[in-house]
Amino acid sequence: MNVFIVYAHAEPKSFNGALFRTACETLAEAGHTVVTSDLNAAGFNPVSDRRNFTTVKNPDALQQQIEELHASAENGFASDIDAEIAKIEACDLMIWQCPIWWFGLPGILKGWVDRVFVYGRVYMHGEMYDKGKFRGKRAMLSLTTGGPAAVYEKDGFTGDIEAILRPIQRGMLYFVGFDVLAPNIVFGPARIEADERAAALARYAERLRGIENEQPIDTGRY
Repeated sequence: MNVFIVYAHAEPKSFNGALFRTACETLAEAGHTVVTSDLNAAGFNPVSDRRNFTTVKNPDALQQQIEELHASAENGFASDIDAEIAKIEACDLMIWQCPIWWFGLPGILKGWVDRVFVYGRVYMHGEMYDKGKFRGKRAMLSLTTGGPAAVYEKDGFTGDIEAILRPIQRGMLYFVGFDVLAPNIVFGPARIEADERAAALARYAERLRGIENEQPIDTGRY
């Protein structure tokens, strides 16, 4: 299985870094091919503009979808964008490793989506959700939060974690056709002891050893 892991955290010594390394090592040991994008280490530019393209459809005004469609037809994406799209196209499973920040993705990863999920090559009118270009591929979020699990329950202080993740799991991943696996969430790693963090890494590794047998969740149920 070809696995593509997108990692978004500035500190390699973070718990997100530990989850990222655990995934890379465990999946490789299980015989899978692992390709990564470490966005912070690569200095990925999250700002979407004309630098996305080597082609120009309308020089007078930047209309994002029109330029993306034109670039899709003319092989006109900048090399960094083209490389990221190619990684998605080649993978069987895509994992996003990041913390939840402000009820969403870190800015660098959201910007990656803005620039890489292009109209024409990644999605099209009539080619979304169960008809999406990446149907048959699977995706999973591996996340950390700032608070404990209790605050992310439906009646918790922060609110329902499933509602928080819906714009990502349904509005991004399933939108372009991915079957979405249940997220791997470690709640409040900064607030737990070292042995609990080690146990969380061990559970994640054990799950990844059998990840090819998992069934997707219903992204339309909440």
